[in-house]
Amino acid sequence: MNLRHNLYRQILTIVLVMFALIYISIAIILPKVLVPFYEKNIYLYLQTPLAMINNNVNTAEIDSNVAYIYEKDDIITSSSNLSEVINLPANQILENINGEYGKFTYQQKTYYYYTLNDDIGYRIAITNDNYARQMRSDTLEALFPVLLITLLLMLAIVAWWSQSLAQKIRHLKEKVDNLDNDNYVDKYNYKVDDELKVLSEAIDDMKITLHKQEDYKNQMYQNISHDFKTPLTVIKSYIEAIEDGVEDEKDGLNIIKQEIKKLEIKVHSLLYLNKLTYFKDMENYKSGVINIVDLLENSVSKFKVTRPDIKWQIDILDKKTDFKGSQDMWEAIIDNILSNFIRYAKKEVKITVKNRRITFYNDGPNIDESILNDMFTPYKKGINGQFGLGLSIVKQTLSLLGYEVIAKNERVGISFIIK
Repeated sequence: MNLRHNLYRQILTIVLVMFALIYISIAIILPKVLVPFYEKNIYLYLQTPLAMINNNVNTAEIDSNVAYIYEKDDIITSSSNLSEVINLPANQILENINGEYGKFTYQQKTYYYYTLNDDIGYRIAITNDNYARQMRSDTLEALFPVLLITLLLMLAIVAWWSQSLAQKIRHLKEKVDNLDNDNYVDKYNYKVDDELKVLSEAIDDMKITLHKQEDYKNQMYQNISHDFKTPLTVIKSYIEAIEDGVEDEKDGLNIIKQEIKKLEIKVHSLLYLNKLTYFKDMENYKSGVINIVDLLENSVSKFKVTRPDIKWQIDILDKKTDFKGSQDMWEAIIDNILSNFIRYAKKEVKITVKNRRITFYNDGPNIDESILNDMFTPYKKGINGQFGLGLSIVKQTLSLLGYEVIAKNERVGISFIIK
């Protein structure tokens, strides 16, 4: 409720400020802007009857607001209403006349005049500023009702619009409050396709994403538990078998060491994956540059020992072999890719650096298209139903460095392309 009141007051304040500006414009600035227009009308108003003026000036009294002065042979005659128009003798008025037409100020009041000088004599029509004041008053009287009606309409429209806006905001707040409520049903209908509707749709997308992340997190926890449980179960079984004398101690310890090594690799992978989260808040990891050729050769040397039966080939077809990142990050990327490759390669693993791209190829089996795009998701079921973190580490590390990795089935084998 406070939201609606605050919003309404803010909008109402803006409208009142706008109205005040309009009032200032119409009541103060507009009359001053129209002064030349008023004066032009006054001069035309004074000029018209001058042709009829002669020494009998009273016969030409057409308007009581206009007084006339007639001068010929140093004889000055004025209309009887001169004192009513201006309380100043005719001869003194003549002293203020300068030019064919114009105005002068007397006793803080403005007077306008127009003259005509010909064979008949010198004639002057003079009036005060009552006419200009009257025109100004008539203009404001005509504009103020329109302005008032406009303001009331504006207030009504703003009141309706602010109420509608507040209702939409309350609806958005309600949606955010129910992000974790699966039973919430959104029945609000946006009649206008505006930014608030876009925001509402974004909240819907966010809710779907959060649900997917929650489901993925639960699945990941189950897969991690399963992945860790299996070697622990094997270790426990062999320890019991050795204690019971069923299993040879030397053979049993070798298998236990192998399972512990598997566990160690998984723990290191989890720690590294968690470490990537902290890298996001740091910028210095992007400033480093490494020569990818040396790292590729070192990694291939390590994995040759594990799979001496396959052909290892590195083709450098690019003059620029420097890539952003640290040595540790690229070692993790390359080692996790090659660790995946040696499990599936038949006879060949080939690495090509060309056009600022690194392509890893092995001649193993193609990957089902249904899981091709999910290979780099942590603990997503992959080839042969296996789970793992290695390819997820590859993707997230590359993303931090500004690179992209894609998996592509070839006619024979599969390629991982870093670009």
